[in-house]
Amino acid sequence: MRFSVQLPTDRVEAFDEFGTAEAITEVARAVEAAGFDAGFVTDHPFPSDRFIQDAGGHHALDPFVALSFVAAATTRLKLQTHILVLPYRNPFHTASAVASLDAVSGGRVIMGVAAGYLKDEFEALGADYENRNAFCDEALRAIRAAWTEDGVQFEGSGYRANGHTLEPKPVQKPHPPIWVGGNSKMAIRRAVELGDGWLPIPAPKKMASFISTASIEDLDDLRDRMAYARAHAEKIGRTKPLDICFVPFGLSMKSQDDLDPAVFRSRIAELEEIGVTWVTLTLPARTRAEFCDRVASFGAALRP
Repeated sequence: MRFSVQLPTDRVEAFDEFGTAEAITEVARAVEAAGFDAGFVTDHPFPSDRFIQDAGGHHALDPFVALSFVAAATTRLKLQTHILVLPYRNPFHTASAVASLDAVSGGRVIMGVAAGYLKDEFEALGADYENRNAFCDEALRAIRAAWTEDGVQFEGSGYRANGHTLEPKPVQKPHPPIWVGGNSKMAIRRAVELGDGWLPIPAPKKMASFISTASIEDLDDLRDRMAYARAHAEKIGRTKPLDICFVPFGLSMKSQDDLDPAVFRSRIAELEEIGVTWVTLTLPARTRAEFCDRVASFGAALRP
């Protein structure tokens, strides 16, 4: 089992505490020093006021800006987007940003992506909400072509490459891992066919409806989705293992509850037993000093 810790770059309401270059450097080094495998950031370039005020939503620093500071501050820590909303950006622009980050970090990027669900944000960015799933499939093919080919020929939805080459290419070969978010069978198929990992989340029915995905309420639901992933992989002839990164049940990326390491370990053991390979965790804190202390103590508690 490997672990990815949320970096508090979404705490823009406390920017001086969590958003400055000094703050990002300090928290990133704390996460690496504590022995965690990755740090992840979120993606909300222009959320609506309604999402922030009525739905408990959040802003976030641009993921590539934030992770470039993390890359400069660390040497080993993986740099994870969790998640990058693919339809918000031209695929070749995304390919360039991720390849540049992978190059300057020495090959440490994990690109977590999803189709997105905030219709208001789609509209503000001029992105196509209704066709977002088809766009995601197309975008992943375009990104992989840009990362691995020269003289790319690709006809997309509103964009076209007719002999284009991306430089620098990613350090990781054939390309950085692509982890696909979403609980639906469509998202699972996308992960199996076009990705290297799958990013499901625990989601009761009410939450699942809000974020436009399928519910995963307990371990049995997760097992069923994982069985579907294995069956689809067998159907298409995929033999490469699929990483699965999950938030333990009872927690969330926005959880403000203190984590008990003993309880957390028991939940990890259950997930590991059924084939989950990565776990994400969020450690709430009022200050970055508190965040760094909690990261250190939690990391120590999780070590064998």
